[in-house]
Amino acid sequence: MVALVTGASHGIGECIALELSGLGYDMALVGRDLAALEKVKARMDGVRVCCIKADLAQPESTSQVVKETVSALGGIDVLVNCAGVPQQGPFTDVTPEEWDLVFAVNARAPFFLCQAALPYLKQSPNPRVINISSVVGFKGYANQSVYSSSKHALAGFTQVFAKEVQPFGIRVHLISPGGVATEMVKKMRPDLNADELIQPEEIAEIVRFLVTRKGRGTIDEFYIRRYSGLAFD
Repeated sequence: MVALVTGASHGIGECIALELSGLGYDMALVGRDLAALEKVKARMDGVRVCCIKADLAQPESTSQVVKETVSALGGIDVLVNCAGVPQQGPFTDVTPEEWDLVFAVNARAPFFLCQAALPYLKQSPNPRVINISSVVGFKGYANQSVYSSSKHALAGFTQVFAKEVQPFGIRVHLISPGGVATEMVKKMRPDLNADELIQPEEIAEIVRFLVTRKGRGTIDEFYIRRYSGLAFD
């Protein structure tokens, strides 16, 4: 079995990649920092691993990532779209260039990675697509206008994609966490108590649950809040 994880060089993506390798998945690790990807690879034992340096803001990158994965590992059974670009600042200060970059990585790249991977997912006996979104994908937060918009777009695409590939037995999941202890969150929300942030390993545990669970039921979406946040808010 083969898993492709974007944003695998750090944070949530790194933890998900390590979790999946521990389950025996051969891994395609995707990120902009090849040296960091190699460090993640060094922590994996007993599986094949390919590190793919890619800037997902570039339109041609998505098809190239899939081609390199299939060439190195033979197919794709699990696709995890985790790469993301943050945005922080007043709506009035946003530039077209900032908008384009955030949407390119957070919304366009997952869309076209799914498109490119679909023929291989159809061949898998247990295909999964897991898109890592955010609480801002269904809530609005001041000074996160572009980031929130991109995650809304990802959530909308995930819902439609799940319906279109359901006849092929492909299960699609959306994970929308609140504040996670990553460098991105620390920069965007310095007001949050670091001791109360969700740990990246907790998101990886959910991915493990999704790819290993059996049965006729499925789970479309997870929303994980900080325990100190308001319940059912």
